[in-house]
Amino acid sequence: MRCVIARFPFELTRNGVLDSMKDIKPEEVVGESVIIDRRTYPVKQVGQAITRQDRRDFSADEVVRAMTKLGFTCHGLPQATAPTRALSPHQRASAMLGVPAGPPTA
Repeated sequence: MRCVIARFPFELTRNGVLDSMKDIKPEEVVGESVIIDRRTYPVKQVGQAITRQDRRDFSADEVVRAMTKLGFTCHGLPQATAPTRALSPHQRASAMLGVPAGPPTA
């Protein structure tokens, strides 16, 4: 399959990607990822391995599009969870008793 990554055309095949990533140890995934041969790689690591370009030269979206077209499973950015507000000691005790916490009385 022909695709363009960082303004350069590449002729990629599923087997070619599998061969390129065969001996490469996956780095820690902190963003978008792609599953290749039961291993999860960061998409920037895969892009660097298959294009031999610096990771700053292409976007993760370009690699995700190419890998998806080749039939690999890609995952987007992890969903950020909303920060939880810490409970005051009064609210925590009320929650343990199953009573709604009202404003503390003096």
